Parts: sequence; C-alpha cells; structure tokens
Amino acid sequence: MKNFFLGIIPLFLLFSCQKKESEGQNKHSGSPNIVLIFADDLGYGDLETYGAKEWKTPNLNALAQKGTQMNRFYVPHSVCSASRAALLTGTYANRIGIYGALDHSARHGLNPEEVTIAEMLKEKGYATAAIGKWHLGHLTEFLPTRQGFDYYFGLPYSNDMWPHHPEVKNYYPPLPLIEGEETITTLDDQSQLTTQYTEKALSFIEENKEQPFFLYLAHSMPHVPLFVSEKFEGKSQQGLYGDVIMEIDWSVGEVLNKLEELGLDKNTLVIFTSDNGPWLSYGGHAGLTAGLREGKGTSWEGGIRIPAIFKWPGKIHEGKVIDNPAMTIDILPTLAEITGVSLPDRKIDGKSIWPLLQGKEIEPRPYFAYYNQNELQAVLYENWKLVFPHRYRTIPENAMLRNDGLPVKYEHINLEKIALYNLESDPFEQIDLAEDFPEVIEKLIGFANQAREDMGDALMQMEGTGKREPGRIQ
Repeated sequence: MKNFFLGIIPLFLLFSCQKKESEGQNKHSGSPNIVLIFADDLGYGDLETYGAKEWKTPNLNALAQKGTQMNRFYVPHSVCSASRAALLTGTYANRIGIYGALDHSARHGLNPEEVTIAEMLKEKGYATAAIGKWHLGHLTEFLPTRQGFDYYFGLPYSNDMWPHHPEVKNYYPPLPLIEGEETITTLDDQSQLTTQYTEKALSFIEENKEQPFFLYLAHSMPHVPLFVSEKFEGKSQQGLYGDVIMEIDWSVGEVLNKLEELGLDKNTLVIFTSDNGPWLSYGGHAGLTAGLREGKGTSWEGGIRIPAIFKWPGKIHEGKVIDNPAMTIDILPTLAEITGVSLPDRKIDGKSIWPLLQGKEIEPRPYFAYYNQNELQAVLYENWKLVFPHRYRTIPENAMLRNDGLPVKYEHINLEKIALYNLESDPFEQIDLAEDFPEVIEKLIGFANQAREDMGDALMQMEGTGKREPGRIQ
C-alpha cells in the first residue's frame, strides 16, 4: 500500500502541474490579451522576414514564423499623428480632423468624443496601457489617460521635437517624458528610451496577468534622432540604424518571453506594425523600402506599405503569408470581433479582417491614401492602385545621402496625370497602365467620388459631409 501511494504522488504532482499550466494558458480565455507594437518610421524592408540583410531581427522572424505575415498592409496616412489617429480609432484621420504631425504649439488633438481601441476594450474589463509615443495632442485634455488608457508612459510627440532638431534648433522646448499626466523629466539623451519603454511594458503585463489587458507599445524609433543603449551599440555592423532595429527586435523578444513566462502566450494576440515608411531624406539614418517607390510623406508604396505580423497560437495560422490588401483602420473592428465588444457608436471606416487572418476569403473593398490637408492621392482595390495628379516629394537623384543624422533637401514633382498600377505584377509602381484599363479606372474613380462626397478632397476643393471636428482648447 505504501508503494502504491508513493506511485500516486508523482502522478498527482504531474497532473497538478499540468492543471496549473492549463489554467495559466486559459485565464479569461474569452477575452484574449492584446499587445499592439507600433514602430515609428520603420520601413517595409527593415525586417529580415521582409528581406532585410543588413541586420538581424531574430525575434520578429520568430513572430512571423509562429504567426501570419501580411505583405500588403497599409497606413492611410504616411505621417505620424494622422497615422496614429487612424490606427486607434479605426477611422481615416481626415474624417476626424487630424492631419500631419502635431507639435508643442498645437491647441488641438484627438477629440475625447472619439472612441479608441482602449475605450472600446474597457467595456469588457480590459486593463489598458499606452507606452511610448502618443502624438495625438500633448495637452492634458488629449493625453492617453483621457482616451481610455489606465496608464501612460512616454513622449507626447516625436522624439525630434526637441531643442536639438538639426533644421530648427531651439524652436522646440525640452523634450518631456510623461508618466500618467505629469512630466517626470526632460530628455537630452534618448539612449535608454527603448529600454525604458520595454521595462514599463513588462511591468504592466506582470501587474495585469490575472485580467485581460491591452498593451499599446508605440516605440519612438527608428524615427530620428537615433539612439541606442550600450546593449546594442555597434552590434549590427551596419551603423546606428541597424543597432536601433536590433534593439527594437530585442524589445519584442522581451515582451514575448514575458508572456510565455507567465503562461499567457497562448491567450494573447500580438500585432507588430509601423506608422509609415522610412524618412528617406535622412540617408543612412533611415530605413529600407525593399525597392518600393519613395518613402514617408508620400502615398507611393514606400510611404504607405508597412510590415505587419499577427500572432495568436491556435487561432491564427503559423508561417502563413497573406497578399490581400488590408489597412491599420481594420485593426479596431478586428479586435471588436474577436473580443465580442460593440463597435463605437459612430461611423468608422475599417472592417474586420479576422476571417482573412483565419485563412478565409473576404469581400474586396477600396482603401484610400491621404496626405497633406485632406488630399485624396490614391485608391487601392484588389491588385490595382490608382494615383491622382498631385505634388509629392522625392530625393534628388544626385543627392549625396548622409550618414550623420542630418537630412538632405527634398525636391518636389508634380504628377500631371492619373496613373494606374497593377501591384501584383509591378509592386514598385514603374509601369503606368492607365491607357490600357479604362474600365478599371472608371471603377476606382467611382470609389474615389464616394469618398470625396463623404470626407472631402482638397485636390478637388471638396469639403465632404461626413467629417467630424478634432478636440480644441481655446
């Protein structure tokens, strides 16, 4: 009998361990944790899994191998504040009055009446944190804590909006690092910023492991000025930009390791993406487009096409690549579908891509690319892209690109006539097919006209009837 009980004890311990592990993996299983990592100015070609050979990104490689990589994922606005407004509200930023990149002088921001991902998820009891760059209004009334986030730690705008800006020295005040709603310090050195963001993210995960949480980790880099900690200085063999990318990759690895350590990885959706393409005027301090045309600040593919990886074990296919187009405005409604919460009580522009992430077909729909003060510059539909006449910036062909953190001057080109590209056969937008497919042009112009009536178009001097006001402080 004694031997019998001695045999039972190890089995009991084994089952107890398995039960504990199972409970860890299935905490609040009806409400998955969500980690949304948003890089700044990260180019489409900056990850190894998207073709980078200049540096290593092992953690992001693993994320793609264990999840699904989207090869045609877009932002609707290739500039900081507008891109973030679209991501967090599921709405084209021009609909809600957010354009360009807000700085310390802005008296407006994301309207508190708009519903962010955080506010939407709080209806289901989520703990929420925004860590990193905000850029939707620096005044207290517009900070993350007023938009559904329980906790905030980060910069209120871009990290180059400080007294050391190379083109407008001493225009900006000292760069504030905010926790909650208080400035805890100002920065003259940003070398620890990625590490600090990562540490705060890990603490938030640890503190909220018993309840569903939404972590929005918005890195300030690789937006210039570039800084890296001593951990990664000189590690890429390709200069400071490569070091910065490797440190962001390390940060992703730390988050993934923490989720696994706490037994939360199987019940957590992790999304990694970027706010727009690389800032090409900064030369060696800018990222890679993998050959796509132009970069940040344009509606060409290099400006609006970004890397995007989705991982949720057992829910999203491992090692899958999706070539269907989708956009950051689709993230909010996708999260609403998988968590079972109601969509905001106002018009949003995104649609859930959850079926697509599960390997199913979805009905194609048009996407729109805007820039400047509400210029509708392009329409994307299936494999087609229609580009309207507009003025865009480019790097002069004879420019000597620098590697010292200083920019070269753009020149501007006027696109004089409408252009049509098949992105499946010509992702680099080199072959204009406008004369060959008039029926495609007619269809895409029809989509554009609907968008113009709704949200306006500065290129056509149209105001639109469906626009909403940003928040304003007099």
